[in-house]
Amino acid sequence: MRIAIITAAGVSGRFNEGYSEADCALKMIYSEGDEHETLLYHLLEKCDFADRIIIVGGYRYEELQAYIASPVIPDEWRERIRLIFNKHYEDLNSGYSLYKGLEKAFSYNPDEIVFVEGDVDTDPASFEAVVESDATVLTYCREPIYSEKAVVFYQRDDGEYHYAFNADHGMLKIEEPFWCILNSAQMWKFRDMDALAAANDDFRENYYDETNLLIVQGYLDRLPEEERIVLRELRNWTNCNTRKDWRRIRQAWAEDEGGPVLSCIDETEHYSKHSGDADSDGVIDI
Repeated sequence: MRIAIITAAGVSGRFNEGYSEADCALKMIYSEGDEHETLLYHLLEKCDFADRIIIVGGYRYEELQAYIASPVIPDEWRERIRLIFNKHYEDLNSGYSLYKGLEKAFSYNPDEIVFVEGDVDTDPASFEAVVESDATVLTYCREPIYSEKAVVFYQRDDGEYHYAFNADHGMLKIEEPFWCILNSAQMWKFRDMDALAAANDDFRENYYDETNLLIVQGYLDRLPEEERIVLRELRNWTNCNTRKDWRRIRQAWAEDEGGPVLSCIDETEHYSKHSGDADSDGVIDI
C-alpha cells in the first residue's frame, strides 16, 4: 500500500495579506480562471502513484471539500482521496496536520508514505524520482538560505541528519559541527513504518504543539543503522507564499506542458549511511 499525504490546513496568511475578506482564498485551490490550474490539482496529478491520497485541511475546509467534490477532480482520483479535518489549524503548528494524516495512513497498513506540504510545487521528474526511490528520501532545493523563511537540514560530523527552523522567522543557530547544510524542499519519503509510527506516537504524547519537523526528526533518529537515506534535489521548486509566487508557478506549469519530461533520477541521487560511515566520512558531493 502506497500512501501520499498532503497537508493544506494553514490560514494562508501571507497569501492573503492586503486582500479584503471577500478576496481571501485557500491557496491550495486558488486559481485565476481555470480551476485545473491550482496547486492541489497539480499535486494530485503527481500523486497518481498512490493507493490512497490523504489531504489534511482546516482553513476554509468547506471550500476544499467542494473542490474535491467538483467535476474538476476526476473520479479515479476522488475515489482514492481521504479528507481529514484538522480542528487545530489556527492554534497549533504544522505538526498536528502531519500527525492526523499519519494517524489515518496507518489505518491502511502502508508499506511506504510520501509526504509533501501542500504549498510547494516542483517539476514532475523531480517528484517522480522521490516516489520511485527504494530508500528514505530527504529533499532539498538550491534556493539561498534565509533564516526568516527557510527550513534547513544539515549532516553532523557523526553522519546523522538534523533539521533546523525558527518558527518566529528569526535567526538560526547551529551550535555543532556539520559537513553540509541544505535548504529543505519540504517533501519526504518514509520507508520504515515502525520508526514512523513510533515518532508519531511520541509527537502525540510530548510535542503536539510543535512543527512537522519534530515527527520527521523523530523518524530519522529511530531509523536502524542499515537504513539507506537518499538526498534528492527538487528542481524548479517554489514555496508558494504569495500570489506572485503562484503566478510564477503557473508559468512553470505552462513550460512543463510545452515539452517532454526528462528523467533526473541518475543525476540527483546521493547516498549516505545512517550510521555516519558514508563515503568520504559522510560528505555528500552536491
